[in-house]
Amino acid sequence: MARVAGVSQATVSLVLGDKWRGRVSERTVAVVRAAAGELDYRPNLAARSLRLGATRTALLVVPALTHEYFARVYAGAAKVADEHGFGVVLYPSPAGIGPARDPFGSARTAIDGVIASSMAADALAAFGDGGLPLVMLDSNPGVPGGPPTVNLAVADGMRQVTRHLLALGHRRIAHIAADVDTWTFRVRTDAVAAELAAAGAPAAQRYASALNVAAARDAAVRALSAPGPRPTALLCDDDILAAGACKGARALGLRVPDDVSVSGFDDLSLATALDPELTTVRLPAESIGEHGMAALLALLAGRPAPPVELPLTLLPRASTAPALA
Repeated sequence: MARVAGVSQATVSLVLGDKWRGRVSERTVAVVRAAAGELDYRPNLAARSLRLGATRTALLVVPALTHEYFARVYAGAAKVADEHGFGVVLYPSPAGIGPARDPFGSARTAIDGVIASSMAADALAAFGDGGLPLVMLDSNPGVPGGPPTVNLAVADGMRQVTRHLLALGHRRIAHIAADVDTWTFRVRTDAVAAELAAAGAPAAQRYASALNVAAARDAAVRALSAPGPRPTALLCDDDILAAGACKGARALGLRVPDDVSVSGFDDLSLATALDPELTTVRLPAESIGEHGMAALLALLAGRPAPPVELPLTLLPRASTAPALA
């Protein structure tokens, strides 16, 4: 490759090792990368690890692999990692949320850094105080001295869907909330409460639910069967909860959206598989993974990794309609 590019082996090593900044011109970098493409070069990560004393492997810590969102986060992280000669290992907590065993015996010797969802934060205890570079996803960005964060604008997303329901005339709104004590779900609850208060609307009654369809169905039945005027809308923290809420409404003989509107949050494939299709908020999951990996690469290179917040998009669909009463 050095011969094809007309440069030294040391220059090729700097460029392919992503250590060229300040040492090699951008023009030379382009020439070396063109040569690599011409020769269909693929790095031998095992040999590089032995030579550099690093594995070029990042660990992505997630609560479970059963949720489509985290698969998409992984896809985004793996894409950026591959562009820089890194691999990404998935580390799901077997219990879904909570601590898990360190799969490497000594994580410090097996990986270079960690990207972790706040929903699996307890699993980080498995790695101890190894001093590994860490980037947190969906985590409180205001923690003094905390790790870099890559977040979704969840508060704004919840404000958008709350405003959508208010604009349709809904004032009796029940919140089917994820029964998970993490930053991202606390922010959602606070955003709904603040938006309703700002509009002079009654506070939403909160019904906590585990993150599965059966629990959400039961929560929706409780909300729609409670004493007093029935809610005209069920605002859900997640599309899976919204699917359960639709089942709960139908179990009581209610039609969605004629008798009760239902909204979700995530825009999973499930959202358009439901009938009616689900009003929800789209999360750029792949982009979260991409930015998380980019932040970790910055840390590994000794560069700053400022906090990132990605915007969300409301997708009104057929599961919400004007309130009838």
